[in-house]
Amino acid sequence: MPQFAYKALQPDGVLTEGFIDASNRHEAMRQVEGRGLKPIKLAESAAGPAKSSAASPPSDKAAAAGGAPAAGFSFALGGKPRITPRMLENFTRLLSSLLAAGVPFSRALVILHRESAEPVAKQKWKEIHDLVIDGMSLSKAMERSPETFPRVYVAMVEAGEAGGFLDVVLAQIADFQAREKDIQSKVSAALMYPAILLFLAMGVLVFLMVFFIPRFQLVFSGFNAELPLLTQLIINTSYVIRSYGLFVLVGLVVAVVSLKNWFKSPKGRRAWEGFVLKAWIVGPLLAQFAMARFSRMLGTLLSAGVPLISSLNVARRSIGNQVLVDAVSESIDRVKEGKPLGKSLAKNRTLFPGAIVEMISVAEESGKLDAELLRIANVTEGDLDRQLKSAVAMAEPLMLFLIAALIGTIFIGMVYPIFSLQDHIK
Repeated sequence: MPQFAYKALQPDGVLTEGFIDASNRHEAMRQVEGRGLKPIKLAESAAGPAKSSAASPPSDKAAAAGGAPAAGFSFALGGKPRITPRMLENFTRLLSSLLAAGVPFSRALVILHRESAEPVAKQKWKEIHDLVIDGMSLSKAMERSPETFPRVYVAMVEAGEAGGFLDVVLAQIADFQAREKDIQSKVSAALMYPAILLFLAMGVLVFLMVFFIPRFQLVFSGFNAELPLLTQLIINTSYVIRSYGLFVLVGLVVAVVSLKNWFKSPKGRRAWEGFVLKAWIVGPLLAQFAMARFSRMLGTLLSAGVPLISSLNVARRSIGNQVLVDAVSESIDRVKEGKPLGKSLAKNRTLFPGAIVEMISVAEESGKLDAELLRIANVTEGDLDRQLKSAVAMAEPLMLFLIAALIGTIFIGMVYPIFSLQDHIK
């Protein structure tokens, strides 16, 4: 009887591995789930331990190594190869083309994993194929790999499966991914120069504090004159950096990690995202970007034939900001009660300005909601691109001014006492 190696999560979240004897993958999956485990990976074992059968308890490698890891936490040195956005986009577009050409679903998945050039992609697509062959839906199979398939991606695939137009939805997903990547590349390119300026400024400040100021301090040490407050602050800061710089760095790292973990919690995430939405310049840009994503996703799904409520539930996940997601959820509840979409979105002015609400209302009345939403997304993205360029153009001189102000303050604070040394020399 074939033997299958499995990886699964126990009810307490601890990862466990083991071997199981079964006549086929479906039977092996049923036995693993019958033990109360949530399978993550299941593959036929070519050389598994002969005595590690279904009767043997699940083995936990983490426990054998000296203790079970915390639920949901994993640590690995070197990093594991992952599916890149480019691989995922190619997979999505090719699967859509094969299905549109009339290729059977299972055969299309076989073609994808056999023709893939990257080993990590070949393995991942084979996992998806095996799960689908075992009777699982494509969306459920993708849901088992959240590191590869985002929640919005899985939700769109689920809507396409339910509506019977999976090939159309997959093509829309591929186009959506291409646009998202284009916007992200523009943002990264726009922020590159300010990031370089900030890095250079930090390097100059560290050099001044560690090497420049201690030499000036030797000039003042021979006189018993009282130094100006600004000079004392600069010298004390330099002393702290030179003497306790490593501890300060470790403290900053711990603080950053703690804040990052707090931001991952629902309360911390909402607090941070609410603060960002109120930030000057950044908040309106993020709200506009979220509105464009929501409009494009909703228009894409509606044009593919997905019902309005299902489309709203999927598009809501594409917003990204949890505060805005909560606001849109309230709008969706009003739509479920039978109210028009435009009036339901009108109360969320942060995400949908009055002009946008009017456009949506008119398009809803004329039956052209999907086309109007896509037009709004295109116009908003173009306007967002221009605003982003303007914001970056303004940020560059502002950052140069701040850098010059910091360095100038240090220079003045260290040079000013020199002019008063002449009185003490006399």
